[in-house]
Amino acid sequence: MRIAVGMSGGVDSSVTALLMKEKGHEVIGVTLRFHTIEACELEGTHNICCSPKDVQDAAKVSQRLGIPHLTFDWEKIFKERVIDYFVEEYSKGRTPNPCALCNREVKTGYFARYLKAVAEIDRLATGHYAKVEDHTRYGRVIRRGKDRRRDQSYFLSLVRKEDLELLEFPLGDMTKEEVREIARSHGLEVADKRDSQEVCFLMGKSPGEYLEKVLGEREGEIRHVSGKVLGRHRGIYNFTIGQRRGLGISYGKPLYVVDIDPFTNTVVVGEEEYLYNDTLCVKDINFHVPLSEWEEVVAQIRYRHVPVPVESIEETSDGYRVKFRENVRGITPGQVVAFYRGDLLLGGGIIDGTCGEG
Repeated sequence: MRIAVGMSGGVDSSVTALLMKEKGHEVIGVTLRFHTIEACELEGTHNICCSPKDVQDAAKVSQRLGIPHLTFDWEKIFKERVIDYFVEEYSKGRTPNPCALCNREVKTGYFARYLKAVAEIDRLATGHYAKVEDHTRYGRVIRRGKDRRRDQSYFLSLVRKEDLELLEFPLGDMTKEEVREIARSHGLEVADKRDSQEVCFLMGKSPGEYLEKVLGEREGEIRHVSGKVLGRHRGIYNFTIGQRRGLGISYGKPLYVVDIDPFTNTVVVGEEEYLYNDTLCVKDINFHVPLSEWEEVVAQIRYRHVPVPVESIEETSDGYRVKFRENVRGITPGQVVAFYRGDLLLGGGIIDGTCGEG
């Protein structure tokens, strides 16, 4: 098969390329460049995914493996499809997940379709810690990776069903240490390279710091759920549901962000009990498995969140209403909700908010 490998310059994608070559495939290393050298040097950090330094590392690994390497300058596409979305969502009082959107709109699903059209690849292989396989009833599906601490299936829940036919995740049955050991044994220089832990375009800034630079200061009120004004803020983009630290107010008991109102530019805070709800709404669900086949479903509302049992999923005039079997803490508009049965990823969507009785 003709396999393109999405190479970010890290150990995971490098070992992915190695494994694909060892299986006898025709392998092409492909790297997306989202940031210019000038931008990274200006911000004073290279510890970001898809930086120019990462592009160089990907090229070096490709040369060592004896495979061709191509770089695509997609800075404009990335800005239009990910960064602009990120800014718009925060300005609406929501907390987006740019990595999940990027997997759908840029570097995984869309990139696979693009390479299929222009380079006639059979599949795009990436270093995600997840499994993709053929199911006898559902066709191509995703399952959680073996290394549960690093499982990335959550970030793939928005990838279109039809794009799964073009994807391979060779690291799904491996742990991170196993991957590093393979890299060491083959003399790859990136074997012990530190993982990028940040949202790449933030360049080391917090979302609030980045957005204040883009949007400017937008001062407003911080109100208690009772309506009492407790203080002021510099911009609603500095807050997310469930946040406790950095509120800049004093009160007799711990308070948390429980709502963000973009229309009045108000941050609403309250006691922890106000964070719990047993329903959420999504306008659209990206189905990997037909809804009629969903059973024993659990939902994960953030990457590190423990999945919770779902009692029902009801289609409404505005999308879908998901009811849980227990109250869930910190349901956050803009975040991704991923649905599973066991380790099988059923689909995912973007949370629109809570709905129904809390």
